[in-house]
Amino acid sequence: MSQDQVTPPTVTEDDIQSIDDDAFTSRNVCLVTGGGSGIGRATALAAAGNGLTVAATDIDEDGLQGTIERGEELGLEGEIESIVGDLTDDDDLERIVEEATQYGDLKYLANVAGMQHIDSIENFPMDMYDRMHEIMLRAPLYLSKLCMPHFRETEDGRGCIGNMCSVHGHYVTSDKVGYNVSKFGLRGLTQSIAAEGDGDIRAFSISTGYVKTPLVTDQLADTAEQRGISVDEVIEDVMLGQSRVTEMMEPVDVANLYLIGFSDLGRHLDGGDLLFDGGMTLTYE
Repeated sequence: MSQDQVTPPTVTEDDIQSIDDDAFTSRNVCLVTGGGSGIGRATALAAAGNGLTVAATDIDEDGLQGTIERGEELGLEGEIESIVGDLTDDDDLERIVEEATQYGDLKYLANVAGMQHIDSIENFPMDMYDRMHEIMLRAPLYLSKLCMPHFRETEDGRGCIGNMCSVHGHYVTSDKVGYNVSKFGLRGLTQSIAAEGDGDIRAFSISTGYVKTPLVTDQLADTAEQRGISVDEVIEDVMLGQSRVTEMMEPVDVANLYLIGFSDLGRHLDGGDLLFDGGMTLTYE
């Protein structure tokens, strides 16, 4: 697999899994972070494709517009609304949730937004660590805190939060300490929400291997330089080397897992982790 083969693909209507769920209506709102690209964009499209109203947030206004335009091109049943915001700013987090509630009953939260930095612990810049922590762990916690009261105010008093975890929330690789710590923390957040949600507010995490997203493609060169190998070797040996399924997931594959988790199909999924990693963490040679 070459670098060209991990280019983020475009979501099509056929890619979106259709789920029959009475709660998947335009009355109910799904708030998606990182909605301007990658898994966040795909999740916004999949939610809208299943009839939900989507409040997509990102700091990238152009990216959000691209998500909306793709939804319009596909003629999806649900509307996608854009909320530009900075996940490192508490005032913005509060505004994002408040705006999302203006579109209907806020019922689902998909914490997707993420970032990456490649460096050893000894060289890891703490300002970068702080930013990663704010975006990938603190913001999901604060958004959950803000959303849960709104979930309880919906018609049935129920809601669900899905957190984008990773194989690096199960085991770690070198030179990604900020990412590793955040992903382990997200699993703790997921279980904490489940412990306090009394079955009415559920939470789950999704742990994948490498997905064809800008976050992955953008780290290829840095990983290659850090390890002293070629980009192709990063893909074949680092990203796919331990996976039994020797292909990367597409963003929409992850998006469909979000919708399954949100739906009645996931009613017994509470605090659990959907490990879709091609066998990466559970097998070895």
